[in-house]
Amino acid sequence: MNKTYLLLGSNMGNSGLQLQKAIKNINQKVGKVTRQSSLYVTAAWGNTNQPDFLNQVIVVETKLAAAATIDAVLFVEKSMGRIRTTKNAPRIIDIDILFFNKEIIAEKKLTVPHPQIENRRFVLIPLNELSPGFKHPVSHKTMHQLLQECTDPLDVKKF
Repeated sequence: MNKTYLLLGSNMGNSGLQLQKAIKNINQKVGKVTRQSSLYVTAAWGNTNQPDFLNQVIVVETKLAAAATIDAVLFVEKSMGRIRTTKNAPRIIDIDILFFNKEIIAEKKLTVPHPQIENRRFVLIPLNELSPGFKHPVSHKTMHQLLQECTDPLDVKKF
């Protein structure tokens, strides 16, 4: 069984409902959701002229390999109405693979660990909530250490 950490985000429509739908779909298409962080409200990162995001990290146990997991995640996004336009645009749902076991993957379609983890408080705060001692397979720093070192100025508030 593979263990993957996914980041969910939404800033269109009823974001809380979108995250719930995503979890239901992930349970059906990817694997069993075993843990969920709290929900967090964060200002948009990158393209800041848009509504705040609601974010959550979940842990999923899956029988799928990493490549099949990204395909399933993209299917969930598309089935929920995600339309990819410009980078960092508003979205009904966004699902990122943060970690897949402790693997390091660099493929055209998938980079794991997600390359921006250490730069984003909205990722590190829920990761730290779930697994403060989990070590990043590249930097070998814990989620707690990465959060302490993160210079991202965006405010992240529990929903």
